[in-house]
Amino acid sequence: MTDWSTCPAVESVPGKVSGNWVFTGTRLPVYALFENLESGATVEEFMEWFQPVDEWKVRAVLQHVADSLRAPAPVQP
Repeated sequence: MTDWSTCPAVESVPGKVSGNWVFTGTRLPVYALFENLESGATVEEFMEWFQPVDEWKVRAVLQHVADSLRAPAPVQP
């Protein structure tokens, strides 16, 4: 599971988009990036469609996910 609290490009604020993780300074949920990528959009298209989100935030989110996948999985008893 990804610990979003350590990613500087996102925030979760109670009462803002139901506390979902959003790109900092926006109301755009992080999951919107992954939904769009899954549907075939490019990072450039996503940034064009959702202009409050700049490239460093998108890249930071993608890097955060990649880094979290490098961590070893917890050992099951």
